[in-house]
Amino acid sequence: MSLSIVNEVKGLGVSVAYDVITGIDNTKYPAELEDEINRAVAEVRQTLSLDALKDHPIIRAYRDFYWRVLGIDPTKQRPAQEALLRRVLRGEPLPRINPVVDAGNAASIKFVVPIGLYDLAKIRGGQLRLRPSRRGEVFHPIGGSPYELNNQIVLASDGQILHVYPYRDSVETKIDPSTKDVLVVVAGVPGVEGRRLVETAYYLRRLLSMLGGRAVDEVKLV
Repeated sequence: MSLSIVNEVKGLGVSVAYDVITGIDNTKYPAELEDEINRAVAEVRQTLSLDALKDHPIIRAYRDFYWRVLGIDPTKQRPAQEALLRRVLRGEPLPRINPVVDAGNAASIKFVVPIGLYDLAKIRGGQLRLRPSRRGEVFHPIGGSPYELNNQIVLASDGQILHVYPYRDSVETKIDPSTKDVLVVVAGVPGVEGRRLVETAYYLRRLLSMLGGRAVDEVKLV
């Protein structure tokens, strides 16, 4: 599996760290993973506040990208990690979907960056690109109705769209209890160091190892 960013998108300051983890058992929930998720929640509650969250430099970077590049109001369509953090800082629990997704959410709030997770068995082709959407392309989001894309950034392979960057994943490649092999994509924007993206991916690799996951290679930054 390889991932590249076309020049038109790279010129916007976009970067990603990606990783492939295989052999996961997504039907079990080991105590050590539960403990790590609880630690991540406790950590952000101790170090962040709801009132000041919008001014956090990493949150600010994603909000600016939404406004200036995507033309999206980030107070109406919040960056994914901000939405999770707001929930946790209001005293609500981190959403529980399945062990892999829950691990991804824990990593997302800990490092304040959005993470995409994809079932490798559902991806058509091994060449992924971050590129502008094309006229007439239709996206099938998790938890929503299909819609036609209009001048957006997508992660795509052989005509299959996995993700609208950097906030929404496709139902076609979503993680479910049968998932064994996972592609991890940590989404970066201008103002977010590549090192943070890579550290996030390695942290998530450690969490997925608790589910029996094994890394195929080193985390890659593009």
